[in-house]
Amino acid sequence: MKQDYYELLGIDKSANEDDIKRAYRVMVKKYHPDNNLGDKQAEEKMKSINEAYGVLKDPQKRAQYDQFGHAADGGGFGGFDFGGGFGGFGGFDFSDILNELEGFGLGGRGRRRRAASGKDIEETVQIDFEDAIFGIEREIEISVRETCDTCNGSGAAPGTTPISCQVCNGTGQINRAMQTQLGIMQMQSPCNVCHGKGKVIKDPCPTCRTVGKVTRRKKIAVNIPKGIDHGEAIRYTGHGEAGDFGAPKGNLYVRISIRPHKIYSRRGMTLYMDKEISFAQAALGAEISIQTPYGDTAYNVSAGTQPDSIITLRNKGVPQLQAPQSQSNRIGDLVVTLKIAVPRSLSDTQKDLLRKFAEEDGETVENGKKGFFNKFKK
Repeated sequence: MKQDYYELLGIDKSANEDDIKRAYRVMVKKYHPDNNLGDKQAEEKMKSINEAYGVLKDPQKRAQYDQFGHAADGGGFGGFDFGGGFGGFGGFDFSDILNELEGFGLGGRGRRRRAASGKDIEETVQIDFEDAIFGIEREIEISVRETCDTCNGSGAAPGTTPISCQVCNGTGQINRAMQTQLGIMQMQSPCNVCHGKGKVIKDPCPTCRTVGKVTRRKKIAVNIPKGIDHGEAIRYTGHGEAGDFGAPKGNLYVRISIRPHKIYSRRGMTLYMDKEISFAQAALGAEISIQTPYGDTAYNVSAGTQPDSIITLRNKGVPQLQAPQSQSNRIGDLVVTLKIAVPRSLSDTQKDLLRKFAEEDGETVENGKKGFFNKFKK
């Protein structure tokens, strides 16, 4: 029995068109006869893969196959005759395969290479913790390759223009025929005269020496939005390197590094901090002042508050990171853990008061014996 087409390509039956093309490219690289010279099994596998791809890439054939399996066309779906070159394999246009294999280095159409877009660049900016909460504008200086003003990016001296490469006829690619087990196959490689550009410069630009770009230092104002987190990046479209021959510029990515804070830690929009209070404040209750990024806030500690009690101050955390046009005013919370501070040194009066307190509670605290104060400290 013939192997299931989906299994041949290693995909699920729910695969979309892009999944099928991607799987086909992987299989071609693995089983193509040029990569498996003399391997008959690889050749047979390649035949089956091509047949599977020819069916699954066609919505109508795929629907028939999904319904009837290999019986949909007598078990063959047109079949493939690998003895007749690239003209047409049982109704399947092999030129489509060449299109799919363009990135694999195969094909015979002599396409002109597209001008490459400019490269993206990345800069890291370090800011304070509070700047990430409230936002800040910073000016940074970057090095970027921009279009040469002397030649306007052509790479040729003023008054001259690059000429079409006579070796590749301006395509940037050289074709050569190879005899394979599949017949005559056209292999493409970059032209070694124009280096794939399709143009030859006879009179180089005195400024950029045929490159078409020069490196410059420039300053850019960066608006860092409130709520941004450590490691996130801001994209500035078109502020990267210039493209080749008028192609679009790349982008600038400003990566944010936030200095740690001595009080707060952060997870998302929530801030966390510890707040020390005395034993007396915890036992009797008190009004305390808690430092927040938005100023000090008064809070009433309840009598009998236990160590490591947690309180939450609403809307005292990090604002939601949002697009410039958004009007969201959502702000995270500040989570405070109350820590009971045990004094390291006591006056005689304080010691006497604590002893009396322990005696009232039936505790003994003299000479380091286990008692209320040591138990509390532990």
